[in-house]
Amino acid sequence: MKKIFHGFGLGLRKDYYSEILATQPAVDWFEIISENYFVDGGKPLYFLDAIREQYPIAMHGVSLSIGSTDPLNKHYLKNLKSLADRINPIFISDHLCWTSVGGINSHDLLPLPYTEASIKHIVERINFVQDYLGRQILLENLSSYVSFAESDMTEWDFVSEVVERADCMLLLDINNIYVSARNHHFDPLDYLKGVPPQRVMQHHLAGHSDYGDYIIDTHDAPVVDPVWQLYKVAAELFGPVSTMIERDDNMPTFSELLAELNSARTLAEPIYSQQQASVVLPVTSRYQFTSTIPSVGVQEQHYG
Repeated sequence: MKKIFHGFGLGLRKDYYSEILATQPAVDWFEIISENYFVDGGKPLYFLDAIREQYPIAMHGVSLSIGSTDPLNKHYLKNLKSLADRINPIFISDHLCWTSVGGINSHDLLPLPYTEASIKHIVERINFVQDYLGRQILLENLSSYVSFAESDMTEWDFVSEVVERADCMLLLDINNIYVSARNHHFDPLDYLKGVPPQRVMQHHLAGHSDYGDYIIDTHDAPVVDPVWQLYKVAAELFGPVSTMIERDDNMPTFSELLAELNSARTLAEPIYSQQQASVVLPVTSRYQFTSTIPSVGVQEQHYG
């Protein structure tokens, strides 16, 4: 299958629905929080359908709980598939984490022990989800604040094993790498160099809150310089990767978000142009993206 570059996108948030429809801004695609649209009707779906007529849409979830020991939530998967069938997204993604235990949703993205047992457990569940949806999913690396004593490999080795064995793709969140590197005292460049380039399908960029001894992924501020620097390295390592900026609190004007998105475009496009490399994945997959939307060329309470 081909690794399609869709350009540069933004999170679709209700604050901007009307402005997007009125101005049709120069954004290549939008990403939704999937669970916000698990409804039968009303304004959320009205605006989603209207914006979907103008832009490609990616679906990003926060409640798949792929790492939990709870059974996979069949009702959740039914809603996810129904929404995907409705809007034909360019991506369906969630997080490499667990959120529920004993049937109770924590509404948080909780880390996993990096062990062989965890890998086997998660891969089996990813296989079920992809078979049910009939397409590959993307899983995102977390920002984390605790670690498990039983972990016997690095996070990037763990992530790499999961996506390779499950034949899924990686949503590589650059800010999350920076946050976790600061909190756990590792070199973020080791992380970037440690994941399989052919699996990196999407990037997230976001801001965070810095408390000195630790930092928290809050999505309430602009992207900081060290994260931009990591993104530049990612562009050099992975080539053209669909990139979006997340903002979920302390919402700026839409023009400010557009300016930040253009910073990502300005940074990455010259690198992509110089590479002039194929973006065909050297992997064979039994899953295929079903979107009929053409790729966009270089010229042309929810945290994730």
